[in-house]
Amino acid sequence: MIAVTGANGLLGSFIVRQLIESRVSFIAIKRKSSNTELLRDIEHQITWREADILDTQSLQEAFADVTGVIHAAALVSFNPRKRRMMEAVNIEGTRNVVNTCLALSISRLLYVSSVAALGRTKNQQIISEDNNWTDSPLNTQYAETKYKAELEIFRAQEEGLSTIIINPSVILARGEWNQSSAKLLNYIRDERKFYTDGSFNYVDVRDVAELAVKLYFSQMEGERFIISAGTISLKEFFNQAATFFNTKPPHFKISKPVLRFIASLESVRSFLTGADPLITKETARIADTTIRFNNQKVINVLNYSFKPLADTLQWCAEFYGKQMELKN
Repeated sequence: MIAVTGANGLLGSFIVRQLIESRVSFIAIKRKSSNTELLRDIEHQITWREADILDTQSLQEAFADVTGVIHAAALVSFNPRKRRMMEAVNIEGTRNVVNTCLALSISRLLYVSSVAALGRTKNQQIISEDNNWTDSPLNTQYAETKYKAELEIFRAQEEGLSTIIINPSVILARGEWNQSSAKLLNYIRDERKFYTDGSFNYVDVRDVAELAVKLYFSQMEGERFIISAGTISLKEFFNQAATFFNTKPPHFKISKPVLRFIASLESVRSFLTGADPLITKETARIADTTIRFNNQKVINVLNYSFKPLADTLQWCAEFYGKQMELKN
């Protein structure tokens, strides 16, 4: 039986759906206060257990009778005020999951990391699974916490736990407007006028969930896999997304100096209001970078085809369109 941490989260909820579709026995782990709205329609098919990955006692109780774990719980943030919490959840939480697996003789662990954990340096254009982490101004605080979490997975493998790491790029999915990558789609829906240079790597959440389950049940161990469908400039992404949302794409380009100035203003606004900044010094620093993450390894190993971006955007637009109809 598999335990899924972060099962109520955006990716975790789709991993749960994939396990149900695959008829795999599992339990879903959540904190007592967690919102399970993303799984409301199939909650009758889910066995929940409460645990906090920062509480080893609750983990040991929740992992009772478990043979494997898919560890999807994480905190993604570029807000410098949340660094300590990110370190706790991403590093300490992963350490606790690893130690609990080892203590209970759980045999298999798949860890959901991020392409950010692979690191990036100036002038890099293509990054594969073999990339070595190097401290760089282009690495965010989030990237550092995911890299250090991966060190715990490497340790687990050395201590006898069979492990797999997946490194998804930006995950595109249906979800709450103000969460995760949905903010990009919300930006289009609101017909914002500005964009910046640079690009990002993307992947459909359904691909990530399917590949997580496939790789968990594979015979491979001690391996990592980049999970990314492609690379696209921000301007082209906004243009394509706007066609599905029937909105006008951004058409004013912001220069990097202006972006840095806006980041400074956002830092002040965030401090005064307590709200997350829309742009930080970190995100401004990497805004105009273009790096492609090589996805050939997982394609070759599993003979896998990623969903085209147009399919993902249409799928998301249909969902958000229905949400707006219900509100009106």
